[in-house]
Amino acid sequence: MTIPFTLPPDSEATAPPERRGVPRDAVRLLVARPGRIEHHRFRDLPDLVEPGDLVVVNTSATVPAALDAVRGNGNPAPVHLSTTLDDGGWVVEVRLADGSGPDLSVHPGERMRLPGGVTLTLAEPFTSARLWRAAVTPEVPVRDYLARHGRPIGYGYLAGRFPLRDYQNVYATEPGSAEMASAGRPFTAPLLVRLIARGVVVAPIVLHAGVSSPELHEPPAAERFTVPEATARLVELTRSAGRRVIAVGTTVVRALESAAEPGGAMHAATGWTELVLGPARPPRVVTGLVTGLHAPEASHLGLLAAVAGRPLVTAAYDAALEHHYLWHEFGDSTLFLP
Repeated sequence: MTIPFTLPPDSEATAPPERRGVPRDAVRLLVARPGRIEHHRFRDLPDLVEPGDLVVVNTSATVPAALDAVRGNGNPAPVHLSTTLDDGGWVVEVRLADGSGPDLSVHPGERMRLPGGVTLTLAEPFTSARLWRAAVTPEVPVRDYLARHGRPIGYGYLAGRFPLRDYQNVYATEPGSAEMASAGRPFTAPLLVRLIARGVVVAPIVLHAGVSSPELHEPPAAERFTVPEATARLVELTRSAGRRVIAVGTTVVRALESAAEPGGAMHAATGWTELVLGPARPPRVVTGLVTGLHAPEASHLGLLAAVAGRPLVTAAYDAALEHHYLWHEFGDSTLFLP
């Protein structure tokens, strides 16, 4: 699905809201219901949901997945580590020297020098010409290596580099995401307490988000996820009571729907998911969605339309443009309640 629109030059959030003088939970929140668009602040969320609703969050934490590499010809080549594989291999995206997009000229067997005396050898494409399976020699403990040599992934619309803490959600506990599961960034501890006091249940899943590469707008590649047994039971209970299951982010939608049976029954699940929602595979359990604003042609728009319907998504984006909302991971938010 595509929604044809053009982002005005000043519509991209170029820094975390706190660095623009806006508290984390005070970013704008556009609420889209059938026939009605409302404008709030994110801290109003507890007043916009109902007792008995279930809010599901992704507790994956962001890792510093951007590394500075050097190709065999001596040219710099930023490398983004998207994920690690069960066999110890890496899945990487090699970027152009100026960081403006993926470098599609790389080839099997190409070697690159990473910091700390590590050599990266490309093996074969993972899912496309953008993501590659790769081996590193010598083998390194990935989390420690990234902590020493990596930095958070950032793109050209950002006004500089920001520390890893700016890329973490307050409830993030399990490191593994190459890019922040940014729909949850506006949550604060007091806001979570207010949700609970309202009678809203908050439950976790984990999905380690890979590299999205916004320039190519590809569907997400296979990603590692876990839906705990307790969360699966809460989804079942919420649906049986006729209440809403509200996903915080497209990563949560992907994880929950990967654990849902055709009839909507939920079960605990862990592994890899390649699920892409759309007309041929509508959502089975998710009935509401908190999300950021996605760029034109972004594959995430198809998932939004699968959950909320194309007319409601179109109306929301029209309103966001009219009222000068900010896009991307440090921008404003939307709440779809179809």
